[in-house]
Amino acid sequence: MKITIETVKNRRQLRRFVLFPEKLYKGNPNWVPAFVSDEMKTFSPANPSLEYCQYDCFLAKDENGTIVGRVAAIINPKSNERWNARTVRFGWIDFIDSVEVCSALVGAVADWGRQRGMDTIKGPLGFTDMDREGLLVEGFENLSPFTCIYNYPYYGKHLEACGFRKDTDWIQRLVTLPPEPPEFFRLAEVVEQRYGLHIFRPKNRAELQSKAEELFHVLNAAFTNLYEFAPLSDREITDYINQYFPLVNKDFICMILDKDEKVVGFAITVPSIARAIQKVRGRLFPFGWIRVLHALYHNNIVEAMIVGAAPEHQGNGANVMILKDMQLIAMKYGIRKMITNPQLETNVKALSMFGKYYEMEPYMRRRSYIKEI
Repeated sequence: MKITIETVKNRRQLRRFVLFPEKLYKGNPNWVPAFVSDEMKTFSPANPSLEYCQYDCFLAKDENGTIVGRVAAIINPKSNERWNARTVRFGWIDFIDSVEVCSALVGAVADWGRQRGMDTIKGPLGFTDMDREGLLVEGFENLSPFTCIYNYPYYGKHLEACGFRKDTDWIQRLVTLPPEPPEFFRLAEVVEQRYGLHIFRPKNRAELQSKAEELFHVLNAAFTNLYEFAPLSDREITDYINQYFPLVNKDFICMILDKDEKVVGFAITVPSIARAIQKVRGRLFPFGWIRVLHALYHNNIVEAMIVGAAPEHQGNGANVMILKDMQLIAMKYGIRKMITNPQLETNVKALSMFGKYYEMEPYMRRRSYIKEI
């Protein structure tokens, strides 16, 4: 097969780039599209990450001019400086079952990176940790969380055939939430009294948003040593707050405050909207938002998006207070299952957070691949 690589240069090509997976995964019951409008925004000046990141998008075409794959090449200089690396990232990678197409796509990213002084290629990764990342390598039989990548099993096989090897894995589990208060609630009360901590319960959305920026600054501190992490900029934080906080039910955002009313721990969970997004094919307008809104308030499963605590509170039991608040909200709304956010296989604290107190089963495993170029 003769493969041609085309650089995306205009909005029409970008829309083809964004919509390619829709054709590739047609009829797949577990693939969940991203919101089309969000994807288009990601590769436009409206994305605050582009103030410092470089990128290009590529389409792979066969001899008939048919699109058979896509990929984005990204350089995040903040992350490279933080980790003393010269890494080009590949993300948004999708392709037909062909090692030739896979090779052409990652080869285009590698060439692009070498031209800019990079010596290593990693992925799938996005501009920041808030983007979808990690190739699915286990759990193909399960419905994908709407914030995560879903891909066919052959992706990993073809990447390995192109010389890539595992760099790290993220693990997701399915947690069973009991209908009654668990025993650990008493431990949460002890932690609360000993360290002067309490749950922040905003009376309205404005009060919630008054603490939102502080939450993301704690996130920057909590995640600083995690894989390829680079702190979010002030504009990125503002963008995430404006984009997501108006949509979520405030009850599903947990914040732990200290005696000085400062945020020291947090969890953002969202009732699963994966099936709703499938039905509207990733399009909120003109009427897709109705299905999505219904799913946000009529559900028995939630997805944990981000969970963390300030470094100085990671060993004192603040996580138990977070779990207690999440459990109380689950009981209030009749939630029985939770899909954990992707957690690094080396992050023992995160992996043990739920396992100490809940029944869990494997759900998905994701992988970042690496290759020297």
